Amino acid sequence: MKFAEHLGAHVTPEWHKQYIGYDEMKTMIYVAQQDAPSLDDADENTVQGYYAKFEEKFFRFCDKEIQKIDTFFSEKLAEAQRKFASLHAELEHSKRNKTHHEERQNGRIAIWKQNEMVKEFDKHSRKISDIKLAFSEFYLSIILLQNYQQLNFTGFRKILKKYDKVLEVTRGAHFRVKKIETATFFTDKHIASLIYDTEQVYINELEAGNRTKAMKRLRVPPLGGKHTPWTTFRVGLFVGALVILFIVIILSGIFLAQYHSQNWRPALKMYRAMFLVIFFMCLLGINTYGWRKAGVNHVLIFELDPRNHLNHQQIFEVATFFGLIWTLSVLAYLFSPILKIPMFCHPGAMALFMLLYLINPIRILHYRARFWLLRVLLRIITAPFHDVKFADFWLADQLNSLNMVLLDFEFLFCFYAFEVDWLQNGSSKVCSSYSYGVRAIVAALPAWFRFAQCLRRWRDSKQAFPHLANACKYGTTFIVVSLSAWYSVQLEKYGSANDVLLVLWILSAFISSCYTLAWDLKMDWGLLDKNAGENRYLREEIVYPHKVYYYMAMFQDFILRFAWSINVLMVKQKFIDGDILSTFLAVFEVFRRFTWNFFRLENEHLNNCGQFRAVRDISVVPLEQDHEQSVCDMMDADDWFEARQRLTSANPSNSYGSLGRETRVQFAGTSNPGQIQYDDGPDGDENAGLLTSAQASNS
Repeated sequence: MKFAEHLGAHVTPEWHKQYIGYDEMKTMIYVAQQDAPSLDDADENTVQGYYAKFEEKFFRFCDKEIQKIDTFFSEKLAEAQRKFASLHAELEHSKRNKTHHEERQNGRIAIWKQNEMVKEFDKHSRKISDIKLAFSEFYLSIILLQNYQQLNFTGFRKILKKYDKVLEVTRGAHFRVKKIETATFFTDKHIASLIYDTEQVYINELEAGNRTKAMKRLRVPPLGGKHTPWTTFRVGLFVGALVILFIVIILSGIFLAQYHSQNWRPALKMYRAMFLVIFFMCLLGINTYGWRKAGVNHVLIFELDPRNHLNHQQIFEVATFFGLIWTLSVLAYLFSPILKIPMFCHPGAMALFMLLYLINPIRILHYRARFWLLRVLLRIITAPFHDVKFADFWLADQLNSLNMVLLDFEFLFCFYAFEVDWLQNGSSKVCSSYSYGVRAIVAALPAWFRFAQCLRRWRDSKQAFPHLANACKYGTTFIVVSLSAWYSVQLEKYGSANDVLLVLWILSAFISSCYTLAWDLKMDWGLLDKNAGENRYLREEIVYPHKVYYYMAMFQDFILRFAWSINVLMVKQKFIDGDILSTFLAVFEVFRRFTWNFFRLENEHLNNCGQFRAVRDISVVPLEQDHEQSVCDMMDADDWFEARQRLTSANPSNSYGSLGRETRVQFAGTSNPGQIQYDDGPDGDENAGLLTSAQASNS
């Protein structure tokens, strides 16, 4: 593997601007060689003068790169030292509180002190699992810093070697010895000592000396991504089977249409809900793959466990597996009249299977990911009562695009509760009605979730903009849904509705769509920046390689934000059945959200890059002010490491461990990170669609 490819695959995305400019330096060398005057066309002094000027320019650039890397490395190292001291102080504080609590329980402390100690214990103590999580995240951060240290040294070594080789000189080797091997980022071994100390604290104080268990919890995920051949095989197998089964479904639907002429609407609504969920999962897998390829750190943005989370292959596997089950269920429904099986048992069984998979409490079938999803859903439902994280409002935004799914699942529940006739054709008179108000409430739920989240974020931040402005955006959805529901009720009761309601609905939907479109482009994606420079109408910095992606996404978002207008033009004029059109529009909305996800996370990623935030910050309970100040003073001292070494020598049992000892850390995929070898070479009636188009005003 060439070093440029290795560097691109292993850089910490949030720090990418702080790495050696390897590609730029490589280009400089080859351009200099190409533009150099020939001895046939110029005299020797001219040629030597050309190379002398280039040598001065090249090594001046190297000096700037060294200074940039030294400064960044020193800042991150000092930050890591403070974090370690803070975490260790919190661990000691928690241990003391635990000891005092045990003594109180054993009656060894006076009664008058007990109430005071209980308050102190409740105020400062942390669950040991939280401290373990904080240490594991910290360990990952310092491993990334050591990786930064090693990659930059290797980069300088490789580029200087290339300099000497291409220009046939030895100046690069001399510069390496004089400048690179004496640079702070190379000579400073404190990061290795900090890694060792963290391991010793975790092993001895958090895992009672069990090194195997400790190192398993501290293991660093593969920096270049993980691929499982068997997962790839299963995904390929499921996709092949899906293609064949889809063809069979189309042919079966054509030849068996006579058996389903009276009952296809309920089945369409129920199967549509599950199809949209599966389709969304497939697109999410593509999102995950695209984020990883572009260096957008979605694991950090969603605050996932970097050691245990689903990659794109696993998401594809789950999606294609459910797709396979879905196609088999649809075929079973189509052949039910021939097989003499109650046809409506199949969609209900499919929905029950998906529900059981999600809430299965057994620690199998991606247990961590399933319960992460359930926790986030619970936080969304209870949004006004706690703080809002990125994953909370991101998933709530997805629910806005899956509005049809919620309506269809409400129909499914209502159908099996009130309408299903196992031996006769199903009807959909009650469950498709808007007269009871249930469907209107369900249609407005996703917008309510985001509305409540925006109000909570305004309460927490005291910032009217953007949070109150964003809440107003979701408030427009309530107006659209209310007018749409009112119009549908008028049609159900009287067979016609006042055109004024239709005009009001169209006007409210138009205003809502304009509002959400502008918010998408400016706030969620960060585009339309006046100071974007050459990235006209975009932003100054973009992650994806081609600007045309951004312009196409902006155009697509504009078209699909106003797709609800097709309902007015085609359903009102009876050009197409409302349920069929709603199905297509629901698919388009999910696809729009798929595109939205790419640029929303890119914008969030760039914000993290601006703060050089590469791992989750598991904050600790605040220390007492005098304790915190003493830690900071100690960390700022010039002889910090020497003082700790003397302390360790005087007291070998000190929990901080030895700082003088160096340790080598193996990175995933290599046996020795310092000796990597590189290649140096060259659904309802005709008007039912009106309500579902309320999703066009969702964010």
